[in-house]
Amino acid sequence: MAIPTTAPACIVLAHEDPDHVRRLIDALDPFPVFLHVDARTPESVYRAMTDGLPERVRLLPRIRTGWAKWENVAAEVSGYRAALEQTDASHVAVLTGSDYPLANPDEITAVLREHPEQSFAQVQPLPFPEWGRSGGYARVRYPHWAWQKTMIRVPIPRRIPRDVVLAGGSQLKVLARHHAAAVVDVVDNRPDLVAFWRRTWIADETFVPSVLNSPALTPDFVEEHVPHTLWWIGWDGQARKSPPWLTIEDGGRLFEQRTDAEQGLPLLFARKFSTERSADLLDVVDAAFGLRVGRSAATEAGQVVAP
Repeated sequence: MAIPTTAPACIVLAHEDPDHVRRLIDALDPFPVFLHVDARTPESVYRAMTDGLPERVRLLPRIRTGWAKWENVAAEVSGYRAALEQTDASHVAVLTGSDYPLANPDEITAVLREHPEQSFAQVQPLPFPEWGRSGGYARVRYPHWAWQKTMIRVPIPRRIPRDVVLAGGSQLKVLARHHAAAVVDVVDNRPDLVAFWRRTWIADETFVPSVLNSPALTPDFVEEHVPHTLWWIGWDGQARKSPPWLTIEDGGRLFEQRTDAEQGLPLLFARKFSTERSADLLDVVDAAFGLRVGRSAATEAGQVVAP
């Protein structure tokens, strides 16, 4: 049965912290959610994350995702496929299990209605100076394996697949429906690209951006996207591979920087949050944006009522 129309459909890619994942799902109400839980997640954590979820949440087939692996792309694409098949939402948002909205559903819907055929994604053509000496080309040019959070690179260059204009960007994005469909179409009809990207370093940061950035694969993307992220991420100026966890001390920056002055658009999501570190800040966010209104004490205690 199809989920009733609403925008956006939300893909949530999670692997831990079931309390925060459930809080995120609550905050996204009434949007349909397609939840992927890493196959490596222990069964007890998986059950805590998924038992008694509302009908608007659909579980995706579990894939063993991991650091820098192609399977992260596979999980994302399975979310696009399900959202396209089961909803007629105008946009599909990709979130992690440590994200959270910075706007209520009415504001999120209003922003997307103003851009009905446009995606929101920062797609950087390669070379991208912030990605090191090669500008990111080495990630794609050489075969890679990830083993126990160690990069293994084979120093034998390979030919870039035909018709591809390389680009990079974050996995966090909001795609217009027809752009999400283009990504699924490429996965289904270009096995050469799938095979190539299985050995590309951190494929979730280059596969979808490159598909979108290639006119032969997604002809209208360059003209039909807003080069703007809808996420606020609490980078603190320190050299890090991953953003820091947000706490109540970050509340001032979060609210001050929620609106992008250059684009004039609100930042609709933020990361990254956890139950242990961020509960006080999330309470403030809920109150400020009217999220999770009417949640019962039983639900707050983790006793989710079955639909």
